[in-house]
Amino acid sequence: MLKRVLFPSLLSLFFISACTSSVDTSKFNAEEYFNYALQLYNDEDYEIAVNEFQNITLQYPGSTVNDDAQYYLGMTYFKRGQFLLGAYEFSKLIRNTPASPFVPEAQYMLAESYYQLAPSYQLDQSYTKKAIEEFQAFIDFFPSDKKVETAEAKIKELNERLAQKEFQSAVIYEKMEYDKAAIKYYTMVFEIYHDTKYAPLALYNKIKIEVRKEMNNDALADIGVFLSRFPDDENAPELQQLEASLSSKQ
Repeated sequence: MLKRVLFPSLLSLFFISACTSSVDTSKFNAEEYFNYALQLYNDEDYEIAVNEFQNITLQYPGSTVNDDAQYYLGMTYFKRGQFLLGAYEFSKLIRNTPASPFVPEAQYMLAESYYQLAPSYQLDQSYTKKAIEEFQAFIDFFPSDKKVETAEAKIKELNERLAQKEFQSAVIYEKMEYDKAAIKYYTMVFEIYHDTKYAPLALYNKIKIEVRKEMNNDALADIGVFLSRFPDDENAPELQQLEASLSSKQ
């Protein structure tokens, strides 16, 4: 994490008082004020730190520490579990100071904020999709960053969650005997979330519906796709036998 180095001549100012509320910040210049707020952040005194970082961004909009304060304002909200507020501050930094050295980390933390908000698969997945979008933006703009691998892993995890939601919708439709809707959702899972664990199972379930509905040509086409894409899947032997049976009826 990026941190501005404390000015040695100011260190005594931050430890001279046992109570942070007694510090007169009106006597500080921008750099001194930032270092005071950063010390609060490092001491995990987030309730006071968030106010001080806000004050710095408002009082010193053109200073060299403005983007520092903006970044740590976002981080303070994040540390407090206020992820939407954190996301707002990170996005504000990216938008207003695109040349800041904090931008790569802010972009990652913007994605991470939405990642923390992403719910279980049964609920609305708007935050999940937003997290994927922001992690992908991080990868696209900063491909050499050391956190790219972590971002890719989180995208994969979140895609599994989206796939699970659509897969469960298909299962419900199938149980209700809404076969057309079930086929639609199974197809969606396979085509959109093709690199998740739900893709082969969705295609397998779709094939079973097609066979039951005597949609043999569609079933044969999908079996061919399945065996090509997932030759080592546990259901592949069964589908090979099914392919031979359906072909003999052609």
